[in-house]
Amino acid sequence: MVKSMNKEEKKIIFETSRLILREYTLDDFDELYKMLSDPITMKHYLKPYDEEGTRRWISWSLDNYKKYGFGLWAIELKETGQFIGDCGITIQNIDGELLPEIGYHIYKDYQRKGFGKEAGLKVRDWVFNNTKYDEVYSYMTSSNVASYSLAKSLGMEKIKEYKDDHEGILFVYCIQRSKWEDIKNNK
Repeated sequence: MVKSMNKEEKKIIFETSRLILREYTLDDFDELYKMLSDPITMKHYLKPYDEEGTRRWISWSLDNYKKYGFGLWAIELKETGQFIGDCGITIQNIDGELLPEIGYHIYKDYQRKGFGKEAGLKVRDWVFNNTKYDEVYSYMTSSNVASYSLAKSLGMEKIKEYKDDHEGILFVYCIQRSKWEDIKNNK
């Protein structure tokens, strides 16, 4: 296979049985915009993203890789290379605290196929294997049943809810390193 010289090199972080998670590049704009501008996929956000918001998303991700060594990673289907979403670890302001958060976004056409869980489990394991964090979080709007169901499937438990002036009631889920170790050792 001949690589195109005008495409950015894609840095793979890890693979699962069906997925490749890799760093974003500027070449991901079109596919990411398709996902972020879709009102169904983004129904739990204040509004879908426009082109400028999509550029900020990629820029923020690239900045996170430099600053922290991690961020949201693009998800591709291993079999076809199709972009289907992202999943990764970012530092988020959760009720006034800067905390490590596993985030995930799967494009509507690929939801309910287990891709979010598959990527999320690998990201959770990556965090505890590659960082010193003793806890990792996920947070979402109270109406986002799919997101908090996924958090539960990662071994997270709801630890609180709080009111955000813009997004309403948010749920916060967490898993501690000790619980992750118990899960890992009981496999």
